[in-house]
Parts: sequence; C-alpha cells; structure tokens
Amino acid sequence: MFPRTAAAALALLTGACATPPPRVAATPPPAWRATPTQTAFVDDLSQRTFRYFWDTTDPRTCLAPDRWPSKPFSSVAAIGFALTAYGIGAERGWVSRADAAKRTADCLDYLYALPQGPEATGVAGYKGFYYHFLDFERGRRYRTVELSSVDTALMLGGVLFAESYFDGTTIDERRIRERADQLYTRVDWTFMQRGPNDKPATNLPDSKGLSMGWRPERGYEPHDWVAYNEGMLVYILALGSPTHPVGKEAWDQGWARKLPEDWREYMGQTYLTFEPLFGHQYSHVWVDFRGITEPFIASKGIDYFENSRRATLAQQEYGRRNPNDWVGYGEYMWGWTASDGPEGSSGKRIVNGRARTFETYSARGVSPTVVRDDGTLVPTAPGGSIPFAPEATIPTLMAMKDRYPRIWDRYGFRDAFNPSFTFTDPPSRSGKVDPQTGWVANDYLGIDQGPILAMAENWRSGLVWKTMRKNPHIRRGLTRIGFTGGWLDKK
Repeated sequence: MFPRTAAAALALLTGACATPPPRVAATPPPAWRATPTQTAFVDDLSQRTFRYFWDTTDPRTCLAPDRWPSKPFSSVAAIGFALTAYGIGAERGWVSRADAAKRTADCLDYLYALPQGPEATGVAGYKGFYYHFLDFERGRRYRTVELSSVDTALMLGGVLFAESYFDGTTIDERRIRERADQLYTRVDWTFMQRGPNDKPATNLPDSKGLSMGWRPERGYEPHDWVAYNEGMLVYILALGSPTHPVGKEAWDQGWARKLPEDWREYMGQTYLTFEPLFGHQYSHVWVDFRGITEPFIASKGIDYFENSRRATLAQQEYGRRNPNDWVGYGEYMWGWTASDGPEGSSGKRIVNGRARTFETYSARGVSPTVVRDDGTLVPTAPGGSIPFAPEATIPTLMAMKDRYPRIWDRYGFRDAFNPSFTFTDPPSRSGKVDPQTGWVANDYLGIDQGPILAMAENWRSGLVWKTMRKNPHIRRGLTRIGFTGGWLDKK
C-alpha cells in the first residue's frame, strides 16, 4: 500500500508459521462505555467522512481521488473505501438506499468495462488486477505505477461489501451482485506468484507468496507479501477465489513464514509488530477477526483483533512516554501511520534543543526495531483503531480536534498535523504552518479517510463486519487458510 509515489517500493518486515491450535474465545468488548458527548462526536466525524467520499468521488465512474483538494489521480484502494462508504451512508440514512445502489451499480459497471491487458499504456489493469493509480480522464494507468495486488484487494473489499450489502430485488441491486462477482472472479491470483524464470523476491528469496505488484516494463516488484502487515487481505481473497485461487502454500511459505520473528514486546504489549497502524487496520475493515484464529495466532492465545488492540495501546503508550521529546505528545495525543508530512529535511531544524529530521509522505510508525517519528500526528491512526480500543482512541480524536482546531474541517480531519513544525521559511508545500501551533496538511487522503468511517461504523453497529460474514468468498478464503472458531463455525 505504502508508498504513495509512482516510483517507490515498500520494504516490509519479516514473519513464519507455528502450529499448536488452542481454540480462542471471541475477544470480549472492553469494559468502557462512550458518553453521550463522545457518541455525538463519532456521529459527526462519521457523517463528515462519509461526505468526503460522496462529494469528491465521480458518481458515474467511482474514480475516488487519492487526495483532495489537490486531486492528482484516482486511487483504486480509495475506490474500495468509497464503495464501502456508500452502504454505510445508506444504512445511516445520509443518502437513500436507491441513490447509493444506483451509484454503486454504475461504478461497478464502469470498473468492469475498463480495458485490461499487458500493454504499458491505455489500460486500467491486467489479469483482473488494477493499477495503483488511474487518471481521471479515462480511468487508465497513471504514468508507470505498478499493477498492485494490495490496492486491488482493498478495492475488492469494497466490491464484495457492496455485493453482500445490496441484497434486494431492484434492478440496481441485482446488477451490483452480478457485476461484483464478475470483478472478483476474473482476478487471476496465480499471476502474482513468481514463476521459476522470474527474479526471486528480495525479502524472502524462496517465497511461495504473492508479489506486491508487477510492471510491464520490468516484471514483478522486488518484494513479496511476507511477514505481518496489511497483506493478510490479499491472501484471504487469493485463497478464496472460486476461479483462480492460489494454494495454501502461498500463506504458509509466504505471508506467515516469518511471523515468529515479528512476535515481540513493545511499550508493555506483546504482539505481532508492524510500525504504521495501517498494517493493523486495513484487513480488519472488512474481516471480523474476533474469535477466529489460524494456528500461529492461536498458539499465542489471542486473535488478530486482540493483536491490533495491543498495537494500538503500544502507540498510545509511546505517545505518553514521548521518548524523543516532540511537542504536544501525551496519553491522548498520539498516532502514527502512512501520511503526509511537512517537508523533507535532514537535521536542519531545531526542536526542544535537538536537530531534527522531517519527512513528507512517509509510513510513520513505532516498533521495537524501527521508530519512524518526526513529530507528525495522524488522525487516521487512532481513527482506524476505534473498535480495538475505543477508550484510548475516541478521547484522542476529540483532544486533537479541541486542541488543534485547524485540522478539523468540512470532511472531518485533515490528513496530518505536526505541532513541532513551526518553521515558516521556506514555506511548506504540503500544508500551512502557524508559528505557534505548527503545520497542518493541505489534503485529505482517501486511504486515510476510509478506515475512519468504516471502523467507526464497525464500533457502532458492526455493519461492515456483519455484512462480510455473509460473503461466501471471504468465508472460503479464511477457511482455506486454516482459520476456525467464532462466527466461522456457524452456518
């Protein structure tokens, strides 16, 4: 998923698989109840974030902007979040079900009709996958970006949610189900597995896993989806396919192979670590991991929902301790994931008596092995973790809004802010700087808005999770991987 530039490639951590399979009970909800003020805040945040997708996404094509208002290109991952937003908006009564269904049906028709092929230009995808970014004019590949396995998976998360949510008998709802199934079943997941004559992955040379992407100019991206990260959804969809599935060895000898190396203690929590919180959130937007386990996580006596809760609480504790002495951090002022930032610089700025390095777009995050923290705080980090730890995330989001009102606008939270960056010379190109309260990003990002809306709804009603439990492809993928327990054991 990260990075958001056309030329960048992601270097991820390591991971492997263990076997004992004790059954894990469903994760109980925390003993915490929101106050009426907190509930009203989440309601307001959710509606504003829904409006972001409804207002900024082309109703005919569903080409959701990667970022707004700068709007350079569409992101196929943001399309998946937009499709999820439409069902949430209909359920909440913010738009009519008929309007949401019409827009969704038109979008799926448009996406399916976009040309596919091995050519470097003039197509939107290949083998059922889509390119990371598409241009707004024709929905074609943007420049030389990669054919992205994870961004396609995030788009398909929205597609399959629409398939299961719109279960009525109207023409549009029937059209949604037919087209959604066609979009999913035409993806040839085996294409993302390297052949014997392809260059091996650099992060696990003998991996049987799935590549992060492919380009017609040079073949597969250097890395496979290996180790704990957001790639879990890629494997669920790849194993769940009724037409072009990969085998279980992709999970066992790819994604899960190095999991024992990622199981670490950090900030008082023991969990599968990954620095930015998006790795702990994206798959959970569409899959309810409460009470279901595969052998490795079962051997640790928890489920992946509890793992993400621990990752969230570790970030909160890092913010409370503030070991690098940034401005404003605290128990209810924390949050790091992929986001915009104030500038790219190396030790040229002094904050609290120390030379500092700042970054532009970056996958910020903390773990026992890597700390990538330049004083930038990202609302989607706590926002996308609301169901994991509402007692930590909701007060943090409210404190962000109250203490730094410049970050709150028509569509909720701007992408990021940095109270330590109070430097006005030269001007930041990515945001606005106030000499007292610091830098605030210019843009909203679709892939950061999406988890806020969907995970707030999962906390409030469980809508996305309940809907996706009914989807046969999700269930099939989980069971083929080896997940058991909880809702999977119920017909």
